[in-house]
Amino acid sequence: MRNLQKNIVSILGVLLGALILSAGFVFFINPYKIVPGGIYGASIVLHQLFPTIQVGTFGYMFDIPLLIISFLLLGGKLGFRTVLASLTMPFMMNVLSLLAYPNTEALQALDPAQMLGGILDLSDNLMLATIIGAAMIGLGGGIVVNNGATSGGTDIIAMIMQKYLHVRFSNGIMLLDGLVVLFGGIVIGCGDNPSADAMIISLYSLIAIWIASRVVARVINGPKDDKMLFIISQQNLEKLHHFLIHELDRTGTCIKCSGLYSQAEKDMLLIVVSYKEVNRIKQRIREADPTAFVIVTDAYDAFGEGWKPLPGHDEFQPE
Repeated sequence: MRNLQKNIVSILGVLLGALILSAGFVFFINPYKIVPGGIYGASIVLHQLFPTIQVGTFGYMFDIPLLIISFLLLGGKLGFRTVLASLTMPFMMNVLSLLAYPNTEALQALDPAQMLGGILDLSDNLMLATIIGAAMIGLGGGIVVNNGATSGGTDIIAMIMQKYLHVRFSNGIMLLDGLVVLFGGIVIGCGDNPSADAMIISLYSLIAIWIASRVVARVINGPKDDKMLFIISQQNLEKLHHFLIHELDRTGTCIKCSGLYSQAEKDMLLIVVSYKEVNRIKQRIREADPTAFVIVTDAYDAFGEGWKPLPGHDEFQPE
């Protein structure tokens, strides 16, 4: 019963993430021809060439073949939730687009002046549209990943490149996004004001890619503000040990060492804590040994008991 509830919550999380991501595209990215990489970035570019076909429909044209190729080359690695996300996001984009625009002409043109009666027209504030849209894409994508799925699309291509071409997943995504932005620049460059439009939109697109990637990483990994402390002392630090274990509910590793110059035997304590706990620990170290040598540095990621579980070989890692 508990597993069933967990699966239902996870599926609802995937759908929520897909909805947020789709809204980011429909209301803040698509109307301004911003191309934030991925298959939906390519879909935005293709919509400029074939305006009668919606962006979400192009998403299906990419996603369905990629899912088939994935099952052939990667087996059942993606799982049900990724298939669900890949198939529902284009549908959500199409539905939101139909609701947002008053008629077919406005929908085909993706005219922001007519979208929702013009209340979200950010034509004169493209930076704001880029930031909000990219943040929503990152937030939605992060929620999808946290619930055991990916958005499919270029993720699948990058996985295939990693398996068969030995290209790192992150490098594969970067390469694919770069090609999509280049494709968008070429297509938009063939418009009424080629050089200006292509250059400006390409720059906004690169900003959108960077913001979305940072938000995805933040949602998946958290704030990454944990700290690692090395405490080296010749004194007995039992009181500090008691404080860490019983008051902070933390543990650490004691390492026997010796001074390079003095050759004196010392104890080194290695601990990882929240940044909020560092000042309290410093005070307790001073009480235990005012002459202790202490190093405080950032802990980029922490795995293990009391922290995050180590990722499996097939789990998506944003960084």
